[in-house]
Amino acid sequence: MRAFQKFALRLTVAGMGFALTHVAGVARAGTLDIHVLADGKALDDAVVSAMPTAGALPLFKSGVKQTIMQQSQQFSPFVLPVQVGTTVEFPNHDPFRHHVYSFSPAKVFELKLYGGGESQEVTFDKEGAVALGCNIHDNMLAYVYVVGTPYFAKTASGAGTITLPAGNYVLKVWHPNQRGTTTTQAVEVLATGSKDVTFNIDLKRGRSQRPRGAVDEGIY
Repeated sequence: MRAFQKFALRLTVAGMGFALTHVAGVARAGTLDIHVLADGKALDDAVVSAMPTAGALPLFKSGVKQTIMQQSQQFSPFVLPVQVGTTVEFPNHDPFRHHVYSFSPAKVFELKLYGGGESQEVTFDKEGAVALGCNIHDNMLAYVYVVGTPYFAKTASGAGTITLPAGNYVLKVWHPNQRGTTTTQAVEVLATGSKDVTFNIDLKRGRSQRPRGAVDEGIY
């Protein structure tokens, strides 16, 4: 009986140790409050990613899918950030067909004509920006931005938040209309609390998704 009690005590102590370690691990996560500006104005659809300068990244969680819809002759969302290895579904919610494609070096693919209520998918296995178009509707445009880290955020009203373990990171910001490729910044994340990080980027006159035009739904 005493032997069993000692064994149970050891299990309890070990369990407490695991729980304390787990809680401590969670507590050692800091928060970055990201702000991205262009010409002094808050910028939507900017993707900020954080890459640690040392140590291994967490294992990629396979099986998680993201979605870009086709509805009202538009892609939604306009910008979708994903980690390398993510599969993106492309459901067609329009009553006519779409033909999604990309010629971007990070992912060349083609989803040939498919109709409303149907869906196809693509796995993005290389870092970089992937511009999407529709071979039928020239007004449609969207971007998948593929990053090599699980730590990223997309801005809304110029702001985004990334929670990540304490350490040193290189932040990178990307926007489809950014002048140049990306902008980087080094930052140290503390074990607790939050830190404000601001990016000011230059924009060029870029392409955007135009409103839908007249479409012969009987053909498409």
